[in-house]
Parts: sequence; C-alpha cells; structure tokens
Amino acid sequence: MESRTRLLLLTLAAATTVLPGCASFRWPWQDKPPVAESEPADSDNAPPPRVVEPEVERRKIKVAKIDQENIEVGGFYGTMSVDDFGSNPVYGATLTYHVTEDFFFRAEAGETKLGLTSFEILNPGSDPLNLGTDRRLTYYGLSLGYNFLPGEVFLGRNLAMNSAFYVLGGVGSTKFADDERFTLNFGGGYKILPTDWLAVSLEVQDRVYESDIFGKNELVNNLEAYLGVTVFF
Repeated sequence: MESRTRLLLLTLAAATTVLPGCASFRWPWQDKPPVAESEPADSDNAPPPRVVEPEVERRKIKVAKIDQENIEVGGFYGTMSVDDFGSNPVYGATLTYHVTEDFFFRAEAGETKLGLTSFEILNPGSDPLNLGTDRRLTYYGLSLGYNFLPGEVFLGRNLAMNSAFYVLGGVGSTKFADDERFTLNFGGGYKILPTDWLAVSLEVQDRVYESDIFGKNELVNNLEAYLGVTVFF
C-alpha cells in the first residue's frame, strides 16, 4: 500500500515538471486568478474627433461688372426705300433712355438724299416736282420700345455676348420738298452687347405718312434698315 502511494506522488510530480507553462491548467485546489475589470471610458476626457479638411482647388471666377447707366447715345447708317424714289443711303443719331430693364424711350433723327423718280428716269432732264438738287428728306421721332427674349450669342467656345430682341413704335415728323408731315413709325431689331458699355444693333422700321407731292393724297411707306452703334453713359 505504501509503495502505491509513493508511485502516485511521483507521477504527479513528473506531470507538474513536464507542463510548467500551461497557464490554463489549474488544480482544483488552486485559487483562480483575479480577473481585471475593464474601466469604463471617460467620455469627458476622450479626444475630440478629427475634422477632415477637404483639399479642393478653388477656381478663380471673374464676375462681370455691368454698368448701371440708363442713357444710350449713338448713330446709325443704312438704306431707306421711299415710294417712287428708290432706295438711298440713310444716316442719323439716336438718344435712348432706359426706364427699366425692359422698357425704354428713344428719340431719333435721320436724313437721306433721294434719287430720281421713275418719271425722271424715263424722261431725262425733266423735273416735274421742281426739286432741283435739294432732294433731302429728314425725319425725327420719339418712340417707346420693349426688350424681349434676352439671351446670349456665342462666338466660338470662349466668347459670349448678351443680346436681346426689341420692338418699338412712336410718332414724329417727315420733311421733304418744303412739306412737313405727321409720321407714324414702328419696327424692331436685334441688339448685341460686346462689352458693358457698347451695343451694336440691326434694325428695320417703317415710317408711314400721307403725302400729296404727286398731286393727290396717298399713304407713303418709307422702309429703312440700318446698323447702329451706341454707347452707354
């Protein structure tokens, strides 16, 4: 019996010597090691979250400086067709006041020198109207205009200019052969602004009045088309 007890003790001693690093093996009579409790995170002492700054390359944008002047002054040159006198060059000047972005008032004056009538062409040397060399026709008027369909016109890929269509109509006077007649005018045009102070327009108008220069009253239509250049002040 004593020999069996010695054999059991030697066996246990040998097992303890062979497995010295087995930390997970515990004898029933050994105390369990204390378990470290995790400390709660202190939210007050926690570092603030990192703010990510976006690295975006800023574009340089050039803002157009648009003049706020309301007065527009300029001149025009084109052609005018007068009943029985053919088409002749016409030139003049305009003064415009922009009441709002859409409405404007315009005063204008123009002059043209008429050619020969069909009768004078068929009968060279004749002058039935006694006009002589003074064949100037002058006119002036005051019109109300309205801008519509504002937009842009593109020249190439990198150049854009403001533009707009407009209509206008008004009253005035036409003087020819020592005779002055009340005149109605109406028409329209297309305007382009290459810069904030310069405008170029293409315009067509009809000037209507009664005339008895040929011995009877008749309604005369003087059609004109011209190219105008104006500046803002």
